[in-house]
Amino acid sequence: MKVINIIKSLVLIYCFVLLNACSNQHKLQASSQNKPANKGLKDYYLNYFPIGVAVSPRSLNSDEEPLIKLNFNSLTPENDMKMSSLHPSEFVYNWENADAIVSYAEQNNMKVRGHTLLWHQQTPAWIFNDAATGKQVSKEVLLQRIKEHIYAVVGRYKGSIYAWDVVNEVISDNPNEFYRKSKYYEICGEDFIFKAFQWAHEADSDAQLFYNDYNEINTSKRAKIIELINKLKSAGIPINGIGLQSHWAISEPSNEQLENTLTDFIKLGLKIQITELDISVYSKEHKAREKKSEDLDTRFTEEREAKQLEQYKMCFSTFRKYKGNISGVTFWNVSDRYSWLDNFPVKNRKDYPLLFDKNLQPKKVYWEVVKF
Repeated sequence: MKVINIIKSLVLIYCFVLLNACSNQHKLQASSQNKPANKGLKDYYLNYFPIGVAVSPRSLNSDEEPLIKLNFNSLTPENDMKMSSLHPSEFVYNWENADAIVSYAEQNNMKVRGHTLLWHQQTPAWIFNDAATGKQVSKEVLLQRIKEHIYAVVGRYKGSIYAWDVVNEVISDNPNEFYRKSKYYEICGEDFIFKAFQWAHEADSDAQLFYNDYNEINTSKRAKIIELINKLKSAGIPINGIGLQSHWAISEPSNEQLENTLTDFIKLGLKIQITELDISVYSKEHKAREKKSEDLDTRFTEEREAKQLEQYKMCFSTFRKYKGNISGVTFWNVSDRYSWLDNFPVKNRKDYPLLFDKNLQPKKVYWEVVKF
C-alpha cells in the first residue's frame, strides 16, 4: 500500500513539474510574440532601409505613440500636408498639425517624408477659381499659385523634411489615356508636373523629390509611369525617386509581378521607396463600392491571416533582395485599429491590413517580417 502511495505521489509530482514547465514555455512564447521588448521593426531593418509609418498628431498623442516610437524611424503625415488641410484658402496656411509631426520626428531622431505637394484629390477649389468672378483661372494664374504653394511649404520645412512626394497620381488607369484628366491637367497640360519638380528643387535643393503613384504592378500603367520619368529626366527636371504606394492585397502582387515591377523601375537609376504599404485581407477591387456576399463576414479569420502572412513574407523577402535600390518602406497607418481601407473601396467593411492588431499587439505576420 505504501509503495502504491509513493508511486501516486511521484506521478503527481511529475505531472505538476511537466505542467509548470509547459506553462512557463507558453508564457515565454506569448511574451516573445506579444511584446518585442526594446527591439522594433526599425531595428531589425537597420542595415536595410528606414521603416516608416503614416501618422496624425492624434496618433502621436495616443496609446499608439510608444508603438510608433519603438518600431519606426520615419514618419509621413497621412493628411496634414495635403493642400486642403495645409492651405485651405489662398492666404491661409494651417501649419499647426504639420509642425507638430515634424517636431515630434526631430525630437525622436526620425526622418520625415512630405506628402504631398500636388494631388487631384484633397485640393481646395480656390486654387482653380478666381475669387471675384468664380470663373476658372488661366494657366498662368494657376502655375503662379502652385509655385507660391510649393515655395511656402517646402521652404518652411527645408532641412527638416528629407523627401517630398512632389506630384501624386497623375497617370491614368485608363489604358487609352496617358494623363489623368484632373483640373490641373485641364488648365495646364503636363507643364504643372514639370514645374512642380523644378520649384520644389528651387525651394530646397537638398530634398529628395519623388513621383508617387498606385497600381504600379500593372504592366500598362507602369510603362506610362516610366515614360513620364524619362520625359522628366530628358528635360533636365530634378527628380530623385519613384514612390510605389503598394496598396496591395492577399490576391496581389504575385512574386513575379513584384520582381518585374522593381526591376523595371530599377533600370531608371532612381531611388525606389515603398511609400504607402498595406495588404488588404480582401481581394483587390478598386472599382467595388458595395459589399458582396463574401464580404459580409468581416472577421479576421485564420484563412485570411494565413494568406496575408504569406503575402507580407514574400514582399519583404523581395524588398530585402533589392535593399541596394529601395531606400525606404512606409506603412500606411499604424495598426488594424484604424485603416483608410475600412472605408475603401467598400464603406464600413473592416479590414486588417497591417502588422499590429487593434490592441496594438504584433500579429503573427509581424514575426515573419522580422524573421530573416
